[in-house]
Amino acid sequence: MYDPMSRGSEPLVREDQFLELSWEMFGELCRALAMRVAREYEPDMVVGIARAGVIPGAILASLLRIDFYSLKISRWEGGARVRERPAVLSAAPPQARGRRVVLVDEITTSGDTFRLGLAALRDVQPAEIRTATTFVRPMGYKPDYFALETDQTIVFPWDRKVFDEGEWVVNPRYEGAIDD
Repeated sequence: MYDPMSRGSEPLVREDQFLELSWEMFGELCRALAMRVAREYEPDMVVGIARAGVIPGAILASLLRIDFYSLKISRWEGGARVRERPAVLSAAPPQARGRRVVLVDEITTSGDTFRLGLAALRDVQPAEIRTATTFVRPMGYKPDYFALETDQTIVFPWDRKVFDEGEWVVNPRYEGAIDD
């Protein structure tokens, strides 16, 4: 029987390459991130990078009891990757002017998205900007704060299943690697 997830005796997708997060585990990682930020920085507001960075960003803002805003930066439109490099698709919140800001994304590898976010925020002249993310890649861009460093593929709880033709199905990116 043909198995599209393997080639000969070596699997193309190995379970240990994936870190599947529950909402509870993601919440704990956000609390750890909030503690790291709060220990040495007193931000006035959080700016989450849309789409997925708004989730840890909103949680971080709630935990720190500060304002939350978003900034859309993406390579994607809908479910398709339409750009090689990310692009800023919305204006930085003008409320950042003169305030201490923490810019948040869910994961960082190259740092391209953070660099664009930092440039967009600098245009509105905040007092200070720091960066935070839930996950970083080894050898990748390191934000000021992060919860966990890993080279595993992260399966976020909001991304595990997608709505397709009227039903919830395992995201095609994870088929064969996670249980239905």
